[in-house]
Amino acid sequence: MTWRRSSRSAADGNCVEIRGDLQALRDSKSPNAIMPVSRGALRSLVIHVR
Repeated sequence: MTWRRSSRSAADGNCVEIRGDLQALRDSKSPNAIMPVSRGALRSLVIHVR
């Protein structure tokens, strides 16, 4: 599965990554710690972060 990073990620690589199917998040510093999320929860997160 592919992971995507924001184009606004820090230069040092510290960021939150989103799995390609939009069903999970992970911290780039701990790539084995995957947090499953629903699309609705991810949508709410993005709306509130913007």
